[in-house]
Amino acid sequence: MAVYTRLGAEDMAGIVAAFDVGTLISAKGIAEGVSNSNWLIETQDAKGEAHRFILTMYETRTDVSDLPFFLGLLDHLAAKQCPVPRTIHDRNGASYRLHEGKALALIEFLPGVSVSEPTAGQARAVGAALAQVHLAATDFPDARENSMGLAAWQELLGACGHDGLESIDPDLARLVEHELPLIASHWPSNLPRSVIHADLFPDNVLMLGDRVTGLIDFYFACTDVTAYDIAVTHAAWCFNADGTAFRPELSVALLEGYETVRPLLPEERAALPILARAAAMRFLATRAYDWMNTPDDALVTPKDPMAFARRLQFYADPVNEGIFAR
Repeated sequence: MAVYTRLGAEDMAGIVAAFDVGTLISAKGIAEGVSNSNWLIETQDAKGEAHRFILTMYETRTDVSDLPFFLGLLDHLAAKQCPVPRTIHDRNGASYRLHEGKALALIEFLPGVSVSEPTAGQARAVGAALAQVHLAATDFPDARENSMGLAAWQELLGACGHDGLESIDPDLARLVEHELPLIASHWPSNLPRSVIHADLFPDNVLMLGDRVTGLIDFYFACTDVTAYDIAVTHAAWCFNADGTAFRPELSVALLEGYETVRPLLPEERAALPILARAAAMRFLATRAYDWMNTPDDALVTPKDPMAFARRLQFYADPVNEGIFAR
């Protein structure tokens, strides 16, 4: 369970009271998520009506100085009817509070479940929801540099080293050493930029049937190339979990859904092959680093970097160049 901080009943009741959302009825730790502590909070207001919220306490991976960007973005998108949770502000109007040196925020609970084997209809809906976010964020006044951009991948993979990558798989170092310089030298310039989610995996999307009810976990959100966000989402949604099988029907549906809301420029579509290789490299890098540096007794099991090495190989294969063509 990804609850690293323990809060007693008195602490929890005091926190809930500070947000003025009624009387605490229950608080249950949520197992999903690996970077922060999360609880499902149930309260009752003065009229006896029940309400649900997600309480998040930010652990070591989230910089408190980034919270105004992340939480302000949620409020901005929610105000424009995007399917994202609202931030609940406390009695003083603050979007987050400090408790014993750690920041915490209360977020609107949204219905729905994450899907592990998406359908084409679900992929189409996710594409449309992503485009809605990109358009809605055009007038968001704040910006944030992508902390997991090219420089971060180079640093992480450099820390893994040639031998370390080979210890994961004999061919991994050769793949990285070929692809990483190529991605750097072919990174497209002068493409539209916007606020992007940058981590829209199926477990960060809530759905009821083919309807997106919530896009969540915006804690990698940043200002970057808009089409890169499409590439990240494509890599996350259009393969089976271990990256051994590409699902073309999901690819077609995702891109079609996106373009029902925001048509791609020709230069954006032309850049998708290299951006997809970059997206695969981004998650290969973080997974490889975690694979090599997570202690054996850690509560979190590191994810297999080869799942994204296989995606990278797929995107790099000239045979597959046409998957992004109109």
